[in-house]
Amino acid sequence: MDTHGQTRREFLKKVGWGATSLGVWQLSGGLINAGEKRESGHTTCLYNEEYRPQFHFTPKQNWTNDPNGLVYYKGEYHMFFQHNPTGINWGNMTWGHAVSTDLIHWKQLANAIKPDELGTIFSGSAVVDWNNTSGLQTGKENVLVAFYTSAGEFAPVEKPYTQSIAYSNDRGRTWVKYKDNPIIGHIKGANRDPKVIWHEPSERWIMALYLDENDFMLLRSKNLRDWNQLQKLTLPDSSECPDFFELAVDGDPTDTRWVFWGANGRYLLGTFDGHKFTPESGPFESRVGNFYAAQTWSDIPQSDGRRIQIGWMVGGEFPGMPFNQQMSIPCELTLRRFGEGIRLCLVPVREIARLRDVEYSWKDINLKPGKNLLSEISAELLEIQCEIELSSTGWFGFRFRGARLAYNAKEQMLRCKRRKVKLTPIDSRLKLHILVDRTSIEVFGNDGRMSMFVCSPLDTDDKSVKIFAYGGQAKIRSLNLWKLQSIWPKS
Repeated sequence: MDTHGQTRREFLKKVGWGATSLGVWQLSGGLINAGEKRESGHTTCLYNEEYRPQFHFTPKQNWTNDPNGLVYYKGEYHMFFQHNPTGINWGNMTWGHAVSTDLIHWKQLANAIKPDELGTIFSGSAVVDWNNTSGLQTGKENVLVAFYTSAGEFAPVEKPYTQSIAYSNDRGRTWVKYKDNPIIGHIKGANRDPKVIWHEPSERWIMALYLDENDFMLLRSKNLRDWNQLQKLTLPDSSECPDFFELAVDGDPTDTRWVFWGANGRYLLGTFDGHKFTPESGPFESRVGNFYAAQTWSDIPQSDGRRIQIGWMVGGEFPGMPFNQQMSIPCELTLRRFGEGIRLCLVPVREIARLRDVEYSWKDINLKPGKNLLSEISAELLEIQCEIELSSTGWFGFRFRGARLAYNAKEQMLRCKRRKVKLTPIDSRLKLHILVDRTSIEVFGNDGRMSMFVCSPLDTDDKSVKIFAYGGQAKIRSLNLWKLQSIWPKS
């Protein structure tokens, strides 16, 4: 992904970031040089720093952005990520690497793919080449093949942007760059971010590639090394980091749509026959807030069957921390049919339940103005699931860690920290699934029809929890609250 391209530059300016003439990204609070360390006023052990997310992935130190190369192989979810190994801000783009057996607990490994004479290593994807179509397998393990952009703008001698591959024959622990890189030469602009999938009906590999402005391209290959162009397509008001996948509608395998996704979460729905993607509806918005450049995992076993996605919670602030930026919670994607048509829904993966500790629950209780049902609870990390019956007027919401999440029934609008999103009740009821970490609040409404991502430091001293309603009637049909455990080692 190009953090220096015009589209990205404009995007980051909107969230208060800027670029220096040297192409180094800086927070509005000031530039921090590569290698400079920041110390928190609350000195604690690694992974328990004051503003370290406790159940969202962050690297041990330095900058991270887009998730890359998401692939599942033999019990491990691999997550590569855009990473600056030597600095707290953007630069020196390298693929960092982490693995998990449950999508929740992550172990960071050695950096996987490093800059070379073709450029720094921008975003891309990875697959398991089960049938060794590439001819790159050398041992008993299936070969993993990673696709990335060689960002020639940052090569020792400047070059155009091209696409390259690297491969691993030891379950992703070490990576070898293909000797004949790049595999795809320059096409247009800062073309980048190759997303590769296997299309079973045509027995071909398909690549979605960003070109320039709002334009993308689909390509096809037999062997992952030689690619032919299929079609150009446009995703209005979006750019970079495409994803392309098929989903069943309402779980019906005989009724499917293909989703073409852009970095800012806008997407098209349509059909694909192995040669051409034909849009049928969209573009639609999939989320609100700090969520960008999301990608889905490849090679999830059919016995699981989920389409799982994770995104960069772009624009978060982490004052005094040795790292910069975080990932979202992994989410399961589904297509559901509503009155207005088919739409993409996303909810946290079920594995989040592994972090649940103390549980509180209520049913069929009227919320009275001025009374806090949760006054006895003190918690830092929270999961909340609730179903509320509302009148047509008034407010309902929560307050935790100094942040207010509020719903206005008359406007049908949900607000949190300058973010707002429309959320229409179903039969006068509102369903919310909320996750609260040290630096983020994620809200999923009506079983994932709406999602809001807020990445901002929360009050480290205030662990109170409040539920409120005023100006109208509100009744709790069900409310479950869990204190969550940290995913990180305690020492």
